[in-house]
Amino acid sequence: MLGFDAARAGAVNAVRACLGKTGALALHGCMALAMMLAATAQAQAGVLQCVPFARAMSGINIHGDADSWWSQAAHQFGRGLTPKVGAVLAFRATSVMPHGHVAVVDAILDDRHILLDHANWSQPGLIEQGVLAVDTSAAGDWSEVRVWYGPVHGLGSRESPAYGFIYGSAAKPTVTAFDRAFAAMGAPAQPEAPASAADYAPADRFAIMDERPVPQSALASAETALTR
Repeated sequence: MLGFDAARAGAVNAVRACLGKTGALALHGCMALAMMLAATAQAQAGVLQCVPFARAMSGINIHGDADSWWSQAAHQFGRGLTPKVGAVLAFRATSVMPHGHVAVVDAILDDRHILLDHANWSQPGLIEQGVLAVDTSAAGDWSEVRVWYGPVHGLGSRESPAYGFIYGSAAKPTVTAFDRAFAAMGAPAQPEAPASAADYAPADRFAIMDERPVPQSALASAETALTR
């Protein structure tokens, strides 16, 4: 597990480094790194729903459909439109997502780019850690979000409406989604270092993202960055 933690930390830092670069190759490289980060953190844990996973990961003790979390949190937890590590991003119900969705903020890249831990999104019951989510709203208030979708190896084309963020404890949970998946299979979980100011990035420069296949040269560059 220590090897996983080191690889994941390196991938996060490499994605952040890409935010300060420009050009198509740099953008493709960022996408490649995000893809690698997501791939290293996926684990299958049966048909796990998003609600119990988000509750366990965030410590926010709310029950019921994901779409009801926002209203239930009104008199129990803080709510807002700014992402914070450990907060729960609450999505609204839609025709394709009739019960809504909840995901836990794992890291903040900049004002409009964060990494999420969640379950039951790309595949039934699949846990995904460190997947990219982008604020596509005109107001920059996270009311419209595109989330990494495994089957297309990139951001999903759908913009999912969201209420905002529900804030629990200031401390980030000490067990990662990846560790919880292994814990469910009887393996010991490993603690993770607390979040720090290093989880926050400068102003947004990652304004353009597409879903075209990532060139092999970009993947090779990403692999090189992770091994340095």
